Amino acid sequence: MMEHGYEEAASPSAQFLNSSVLSLTILGVLESEIPIQASDSLVISLLKDVFVPINPRFSSIMVSEGINGGKKWKRVEVNHSEHVKVPNYPAGKPIEFYDDCLSDYLSKMAMEAFPPNRPLWEIHLFKYPTTNAAGNVIFKLHHSLGDGYSLMGAILSCLQRADNPALPLTFPSRQRSTAAPRSKASNKISGFFKAMPRFLFGAFNTVYDFGWSVFKSTLVEDDRTPVRSGDDGVEFRPIATTTMSFSLDQIKQIKDKLKVTINDVVTGIIIYGTRLYMKQCEEESSKARCTALVLFNTRAIGGGYKSVTEMIKPNAEMPWGNQFTFLPVSLPALTPANASDPLRFVRKAHRIIKRKRNSASVYLTGWLLQALMKTRGSEVTARYIHGTSKNSSMGISNMIGPMERMSLANHPAKGIYFIIAGIPQSLCVTMVSYVGSLRIALSVEKDFIDAEKFKCCVHHAFEGIYEAALGSS
Repeated sequence: MMEHGYEEAASPSAQFLNSSVLSLTILGVLESEIPIQASDSLVISLLKDVFVPINPRFSSIMVSEGINGGKKWKRVEVNHSEHVKVPNYPAGKPIEFYDDCLSDYLSKMAMEAFPPNRPLWEIHLFKYPTTNAAGNVIFKLHHSLGDGYSLMGAILSCLQRADNPALPLTFPSRQRSTAAPRSKASNKISGFFKAMPRFLFGAFNTVYDFGWSVFKSTLVEDDRTPVRSGDDGVEFRPIATTTMSFSLDQIKQIKDKLKVTINDVVTGIIIYGTRLYMKQCEEESSKARCTALVLFNTRAIGGGYKSVTEMIKPNAEMPWGNQFTFLPVSLPALTPANASDPLRFVRKAHRIIKRKRNSASVYLTGWLLQALMKTRGSEVTARYIHGTSKNSSMGISNMIGPMERMSLANHPAKGIYFIIAGIPQSLCVTMVSYVGSLRIALSVEKDFIDAEKFKCCVHHAFEGIYEAALGSS
């Protein structure tokens, strides 16, 4: 492998996400509407001309600068064919056979480490029909390359609008509605009286949330339940993956009825579904101590993604990299009162998320990770994050996807989803919106959590919340 002269210091987050203690991988699955017919030469051409040039990290390996030094990205010659994998299975089998093959293949991909002498990405072409698609293109990307925002932007750079490639993809806006305008004098007076208690509550919430987050990361761990084995090395065990889709229009109906946000509704559905699964498996566990580790993007994202060209500019408004932090959120217990009124879970989620928004804890957590990195190094920082994840029961992450159908090399994308591998948890929930639907992927510890049973519980939670919301006054 021929080396180039380019070298770049690896960011602190890239270093602790690729350490001996912690190594996270993102598997992004693009479902094709038609059978995958791309030739090997076409795939290599797309990688060489489109994907690899997106960012120097896609043609670099991470190397150590000495025993006590940091790590850096070192440019190497890319052998594109080494990064393309095409699994082979018997032809003419039932759809259910290939469903199992895909799930097993994703589990195998999740457990396999990247070779240290090659750039940290792969493209896998699963050319067999499944229940959800005629074929699947799987992007395996190490988390040290960038966070979900960066890597989604990179993947989108390879895609086009299926209806009109000349037009850009558009994304749902995250901007919140504003109140009706008032007079300047009224705004100043009311603004003062609103700002003061908000500031005081914000300061209290910040101290409380940050203190509890540190306490949770180091001293307190969740109970062992049907969604948390609590075993050492759970991140190295096989996983099972399943997905489900919900109508964004129906979620918006719930949102409008309860006067909350889409995130509140989705979080309430996941929490309620998790507690239902726990109760079905073990009655008492529905009240056990259970925490979700929620990932927050610290960028001020508006209505979509910046181009990769803009992200890699110096002092970019939305820079490339890992711009995220995390915060533990306790799951409300499934009491008889909550069971009779599932909307309580959405309202509870609304109160929790609203309070978290009035707290700077997520930024303090990011600052703490940077401080640990500077003073103790990447291994100690990775150990802190690993402990935080292991002490919690589940991880939750979400992304915004395009509103129009996408196409890759003239293969229209029927759906997209992603999972995160390498997290020391038995349960991880990831979500992405796409063309009017919300796709939820569940990756669970195999032979410990029943993925299909959990999926049914989440469906039941959605139906219960939807019916209760539309039937309420």
